[in-house]
Amino acid sequence: MKRVAFMFPGQGSQAVGMGKEIYDQFSAVQTLYEQANGVLGTDLKSLMFEGPKEVLTETENAQPALLLSSIAIQSLLNEEGIKPVMTIGHSLGEYSALVAAGAISMEEALPLVQTRGRLMEDAFPKGQGTMAAVLGLTEEEIMNSLENITDEIVDIANLNCPGQIVISGSKAGIEQATTLLKENGAKRVLPLNVSGPFHSRLMEPANEKFATYLNEVTIHDASVPVIANVTAESVTERNEIKDLLLKQLYSPVRFEQSIRNMMDENIDAFVEVGNGKVLSGLVKKINRKAQIFAVQDTASLKEFVAWYKEDASC
Repeated sequence: MKRVAFMFPGQGSQAVGMGKEIYDQFSAVQTLYEQANGVLGTDLKSLMFEGPKEVLTETENAQPALLLSSIAIQSLLNEEGIKPVMTIGHSLGEYSALVAAGAISMEEALPLVQTRGRLMEDAFPKGQGTMAAVLGLTEEEIMNSLENITDEIVDIANLNCPGQIVISGSKAGIEQATTLLKENGAKRVLPLNVSGPFHSRLMEPANEKFATYLNEVTIHDASVPVIANVTAESVTERNEIKDLLLKQLYSPVRFEQSIRNMMDENIDAFVEVGNGKVLSGLVKKINRKAQIFAVQDTASLKEFVAWYKEDASC
């Protein structure tokens, strides 16, 4: 049996029309979308399929939309008898990874991530926090530059792949950091189109409120290891899962190290489940030899299922 890992995308992978082609083809997916609308008390399906883009992009909408899109496709893979030996998600995607691993139900995860999104938006004054991607420097080189910023908060937010690290903080802090990092050899520092300083210390106010909501959610032990963003290590125990979800809001996403650790587990393929190919691109930069699939429509679903099942009788 082939050993596959499911990867679930995070915020930024949303797009108007996401999931519609899969929805139109499978009645089971249509049922899931109707369930999601009922759970949330809103027409998330129409927002995903028709937009408008600026409303879909709002954090409290993008997060449940991405989770629903991913879990719908994961359910189709499950119907084909394809189950991962481990899962991982990028930031928000960690919740999809936990649903896929049986640690949280979709019905509880959807309102939870919607609340998470709203609290993240409210944690820091709108328009005063942001993020930027730094290309061409190591974590240590970036930290050396950030140590020179004393009057603003700027933290490393995402360690995505070699040469691509995201920083997060106050707008003034990111401006200072951009100048310093370019002076210290960064190839480019690209501002990101985000609404807040996610995965930085500035998210700690959201974390305190989020804990109240998380306490009301039933978390089970995961059926397969989930690679935690905070530690880049596998987790299955429900209390540890909960603790790491709280830390995740203000801690860096250690995606590169997570993938390297997973590669030590003899993974035959990394499968991005959901909209877009962002994570597939990162994995390719971490290891060009990795077998990667991105499943987001019927064509890519059929391609992956065919690969998975070939030589299955051997």
